[in-house]
Amino acid sequence: MKITIVGTGKVGSAIAFANVMNPMASELMLVNRTREKAEGDALDLSHASALRNSNMRISAGDIPDSEGSDIIVFTSSVPYGDPNRKRSELASDNHALLKEWIPALAKFSPGAVLIIVSNPVDALTYAAIELSGFDPCRVIGTGTLLDSVRYRAMLSDTLKIHSDDIRAYILGEHGDTQFAASSIAMTGGERFYPNDVSQQIFQRTVGMGYQVSKLKGYTNYGIALATMQILDSIVYDLRHTMPLSVLIDGFCEVTDVCLSLPAVIGREGVTRVIRPQLTAEEQDAFRRSAESVRKTISLMRAV
Repeated sequence: MKITIVGTGKVGSAIAFANVMNPMASELMLVNRTREKAEGDALDLSHASALRNSNMRISAGDIPDSEGSDIIVFTSSVPYGDPNRKRSELASDNHALLKEWIPALAKFSPGAVLIIVSNPVDALTYAAIELSGFDPCRVIGTGTLLDSVRYRAMLSDTLKIHSDDIRAYILGEHGDTQFAASSIAMTGGERFYPNDVSQQIFQRTVGMGYQVSKLKGYTNYGIALATMQILDSIVYDLRHTMPLSVLIDGFCEVTDVCLSLPAVIGREGVTRVIRPQLTAEEQDAFRRSAESVRKTISLMRAV
């Protein structure tokens, strides 16, 4: 199993370190625009790996060195700059990075599963499908997975139930139009419906990423472990269900755009997209997310 991480900034390095702590591949390849940074990370991580009793081979290289990757994790991004900057404002610059990297990565690893972490993740996942030529089931965006994890953690504090036992999803755009699918949230088969407290929790969840960025300048640990959850399900063909950005084909009358829905993830990528029975209000929210992402895609393509 060969995993390539493209981009060794704060997020890519955190994902690489998480792979050392939980080695699931025989080879970890690091690719970065500044190769020296990737080489430094590879050397440092190799030393850390020796303390984990692991024989995973860790190296740095260029795109041709990624050849034969089973999974490619794309984290490369232009700097955020202002921590309050909207994710959508990165679209044009990060789209340029995808156009530079994705076709060549796909050429050298035509059978890989591609995970997009860079923001705005929904628009970039859509672009990655086009640029790679891959079957859409093999292109996955991290989407609202971390948002949903944050939401469950805060619900857990209120409900006094372990977050692993709470089935609650934030769906739609990984951005300002995301919404909590409250009508399908449940634990132990019992649904819990929205109230003032749950709505307050959701509003806190929406702004959580911006809050972390404001405090430390970026986010990396949460998204790193969220990405590891996706990797784990792919590598071991676990078929876990998680809210991820996937190509939408007719759900709520939405087509040809990437948004988060609960998706079953296995060795081949997306093995199934769940189509939950949402309320009319939630369906409208999903369509608003689609329009928001379409606008971002249009702006991205205009440059």
